[in-house]
Amino acid sequence: MTERVPLEKKVLSENDRIAADLRDSFRSKRIVCLNLISSPGSGKTSLLERTLARFDPSTRVAVLTGDIQTDNDAARLAPFGFPVRQITTAGACHLDARMIERGLDGWNLDGLDVLLIENVGNLVCPTSYDLGEQAKIVVLSVTEGEDKPLKYPGIFRKARLMVLNKVDLLPYVPFKLDLARENARKINPDIEILETSCSTGAGLDEWMRWIARQTPVS
Repeated sequence: MTERVPLEKKVLSENDRIAADLRDSFRSKRIVCLNLISSPGSGKTSLLERTLARFDPSTRVAVLTGDIQTDNDAARLAPFGFPVRQITTAGACHLDARMIERGLDGWNLDGLDVLLIENVGNLVCPTSYDLGEQAKIVVLSVTEGEDKPLKYPGIFRKARLMVLNKVDLLPYVPFKLDLARENARKINPDIEILETSCSTGAGLDEWMRWIARQTPVS
């Protein structure tokens, strides 16, 4: 009897092959590629708006932003003057390496220093898909539960950084900041943690310094 290879295994195997090619390309061109993952409404797009606003206009940055429908996020980010492309997944709950490969088609990667990828709002599906990134970043807002790291351990285990966003709302929501940190480090003792607010600007300078420290892996 012929052994049947599960479809998921075949899909991920093909994805990993393309992601490895992307990673090799990013490394050879000295591009820092960061993959932002979160639940819907955590503030990823707002964080990217504040990020692009803080980059010097001479910085060579580009953004790929993923959504199931609409190009709303790309429209929000385009006014900052950096190359931005929307990837519309038409129902898929994640970006995959093939989408990234197609999204980069026609861009001069030799002219980039930083590639920011805003994944589809979902803490589960995007975790399994390598996009060739140097680091996954999980964004958790204080309007969510501090138990998210325990409920969705996969992304917190793989993420290099957790951004605790919307900290300006802490006086108004029953979110336990210390417990969120503790839960994240139960899953990943090495995870770095930053606290940010896109409304007040708290923590955004530290966030920019974190990006600046991400030297491309040769």
